[in-house]
Amino acid sequence: MSTGNPKRLKRGKCKKKKIPVLKKEKMERSSASSVRNAVIKYCVLVLVLLVAMLMLAPLYLVVINSFKDPADYSINGPVAFPENWTTGAFNRYLGAVNFPRLLWNSVLISGVTALVGTVISLFSAYALGIGRIKGRTGLIFVLLIATMLPQEALLYPLFYGAQGIGLHNSVWSVIIIFSILQAAMGTYLLASVMSTFPREVLEAAQVDGAGRFRVLISVVYPIMRPSLAVLMVFFFVWTWNEFLIPMIMLVGPDSQTLPIALANLKGQNTLDVTQMAAASLLSLLPTLMFFAFFQRTLTRGVAAGSVK
Repeated sequence: MSTGNPKRLKRGKCKKKKIPVLKKEKMERSSASSVRNAVIKYCVLVLVLLVAMLMLAPLYLVVINSFKDPADYSINGPVAFPENWTTGAFNRYLGAVNFPRLLWNSVLISGVTALVGTVISLFSAYALGIGRIKGRTGLIFVLLIATMLPQEALLYPLFYGAQGIGLHNSVWSVIIIFSILQAAMGTYLLASVMSTFPREVLEAAQVDGAGRFRVLISVVYPIMRPSLAVLMVFFFVWTWNEFLIPMIMLVGPDSQTLPIALANLKGQNTLDVTQMAAASLLSLLPTLMFFAFFQRTLTRGVAAGSVK
């Protein structure tokens, strides 16, 4: 019987010996990479927890100090838990201001501004992004400049303009101002998105006999609805937190908003920190409820934008 070529046998033996070594090296590499990935994940998790704790620290201080009395705050400081949980700070704040009226003014201004600003942004962005009107680049540049102007530069013309038309100390003056300001930002954002809109879809709708308004309502709006919902939520929150322009425009106690009433609690020589904390918590709760209610809308809008 022929035993075959001895060189081939040696090569076969060498190959058989190398195969387990390669598998062992691959296993060691995979285990090392898995350990490294696990360490990176834990480091990222710890970093996220630290950032979350830093972000929640002001809310923690507001909550615990709003249930203290002034003596407890003076003795134990702002970080300690209350010795006796009390609602005296809330009672003092609600007795000093007309909270239902202030809440209604804030909701009215923020809600109407968010709705009107989003509608204006949709129509103007449709004309700039899809309609391709003349001077489109210049108009977008003007809108961008308008969003960059500080509010202090707009106070005098806005004040005298509202006074001239009889809207000073009226919530509608603030609604008109912020609707235009928010619409400038919304138009700039939506126009850039609509400029990448597929032309085939628009041409197919026009072939079917749809006019410009019909294309906007039946084609563009359903696709842009998640982005519009996110824009409306941000407009509401941004307007809710505005302070400077409402403070100048709304001087009467019946037309002021919650942030202005919160600032008026500070006296010239005295400051009740517990009352300020209670007022801050009551001013913050509506926005937290609004975010919780529209959380799914925000998630859908961000996910739709990322997929697009």
